[in-house]
Amino acid sequence: MSSNDAASGSSAPASSSESATDGSVAARSEQDATRTRADTAAHNRALLAVLAISVLALGMRLVALGGRIFHWDEGRVGYWILRYHDSGYHVYRPIVHGPFLPVVNDWLLTVAPASDFLLRLPVAVVGGLLPLAAWLFRERLTRTEVVAFAGLLALNPLLVYYSRFMRNDVLVAAFSLVALGCIVRGFDTGRLRYAIPAAACLALGFTAKENALIYVLCFLGAGALLLDHRLLQATARGDDARVVVFGRWPAAVRARVRGHGTESRPGWLLVGATAVGAFVAFWAVFVFFYAPRPDLWQALGDPTRLPGVVEAGSVGALEEFANTWVGSSHQDHAYLPYLHDIVETLVYGAPVVLGFTLIGIVVDRYGFQSGGTYRELVAFATYWGLASLAGYPIATDIEAPWAAVHIVLPLAIPAAVGVAFVVESVREALAAEDAVSVGLAAVVVLAAVGGVAVANVEYFNSTSNEDRQVLQWAQPGNDLKESLQKVEAVAAENEGTDVLFFSRPVPGDESREVFWVANESELLTPPPPGGTHWHDRLPLPWYFEKYGANVSSTDPDASAEEVLADAPPVVISREFSREEAEEQLDGYVAYEHDWRLRSEHVVVFIDRDALDAAGVPANETAS
Repeated sequence: MSSNDAASGSSAPASSSESATDGSVAARSEQDATRTRADTAAHNRALLAVLAISVLALGMRLVALGGRIFHWDEGRVGYWILRYHDSGYHVYRPIVHGPFLPVVNDWLLTVAPASDFLLRLPVAVVGGLLPLAAWLFRERLTRTEVVAFAGLLALNPLLVYYSRFMRNDVLVAAFSLVALGCIVRGFDTGRLRYAIPAAACLALGFTAKENALIYVLCFLGAGALLLDHRLLQATARGDDARVVVFGRWPAAVRARVRGHGTESRPGWLLVGATAVGAFVAFWAVFVFFYAPRPDLWQALGDPTRLPGVVEAGSVGALEEFANTWVGSSHQDHAYLPYLHDIVETLVYGAPVVLGFTLIGIVVDRYGFQSGGTYRELVAFATYWGLASLAGYPIATDIEAPWAAVHIVLPLAIPAAVGVAFVVESVREALAAEDAVSVGLAAVVVLAAVGGVAVANVEYFNSTSNEDRQVLQWAQPGNDLKESLQKVEAVAAENEGTDVLFFSRPVPGDESREVFWVANESELLTPPPPGGTHWHDRLPLPWYFEKYGANVSSTDPDASAEEVLADAPPVVISREFSREEAEEQLDGYVAYEHDWRLRSEHVVVFIDRDALDAAGVPANETAS
């Protein structure tokens, strides 16, 4: 054999080996490409699912949004929003909570007439978009868990009901969750820019309601517990705790800061600039909302007034908050009744979240999901939810179901883990043709879906005492709206006083005189009236202000014969003084309605001739 033949013969196996290697590399590359395409497709499906859930959530919150009559608290805030819109005067009053709703609704009132729908719209939109916040946690949760998290935020009956309610609780919950999500996203991606929206959203939370401070405390507390977990894990490996705390962790922080740097700009400079930007963003949002009106607009034309406005919108607002809520008597109440009330609300309004939370905690903490161990986000949310459950019975000043919103929100994260575990179990059981497991999982899923659907239907625009575990007690009955529509029509045709509140002491509590305000003109300008007399009228002042009705009230010490001798076309009394008023109101039609969930009633008397003049049927059988 020639040397050329030998060379040729010796090179043949090498060529075969290279071909095999190239083929193996190509196969792996194709597998990687296939896996990448599959991951991208799964990513896109999850994103589309979250978007679809948010559309569903918005629809559930916007349909018939004005169908339920205003609650006592909605009427109180709504009235002062109308007064602010009319006068241009607004200052922060902690008892009404943050200025977000007055400021935003004032803008809405410039483009649309006042209505129950309009004033609830900001809360409904924020609540409807809340499921989108789940996408910020996509690095910490599986895609199934992200979709489940979005679904729980969209469909939980408490979140749905109080997203259709002009209160601040869903707002502060949503803004705080987005702030947390931006922080988590910043850590996951290493991008400093997430700090700016995180700071702005946290500031919006503070402009919605003061309990944003509780969110910050819960975040810090849960974060401290996670650090404790890490320290315990380190010491369990035999590491010296002092080395970990004073050596390894500070070194890791320094390395992360340096990692943000470039050749021209050191990392500490970029991190410091971002921190300053976040600080400015927070206070810019905070001061803009808390600054008194019209002082803020005047300061824009006269910069010399700006320091005073900034001080009033920052230090002044914090002082007002401290004087009202810190060290005051608002939290001087027994703990256990408030705890019982909030637990009862959770049991009736969030049973699915509670059930799947237990599953999720067990599954995640003890590594039941395939290839997984306990995750810090799930533990963080669990600690946050438990702290809220223990803390809100102390923090709240009244027994109010809306406080449960702040417990449902964090627990929705471990609950999403529980939902995903059941869904994945169903998939595995179907693949294994395990009929028993499929049946059990199907029962769980159907019970959860059915429970959520039934609860949302039950509470949808409800004003029934049967739903008192979820509804706050100061809720009038929906049929009162029919009488108010008659009042609106009569007031539009009448001249002079349109509505007279017939004031009488409450039987058994002679010192309490409902409805009476000695000087009705004081209601037209701030500060708001004190005492319970005017507040006993709520939510009617919102409606009468919206109608442009002229309102007066009777002296509770005067005789009925005297004050009702020349009554206006509409007279309003409580049920305990109905007979006394009825004796003097010949020719009036009486409409009695539920006034509160606790068996209180209000009576609306309307002159039959006034109804005829307004072209409104008396419909006497409605009383």
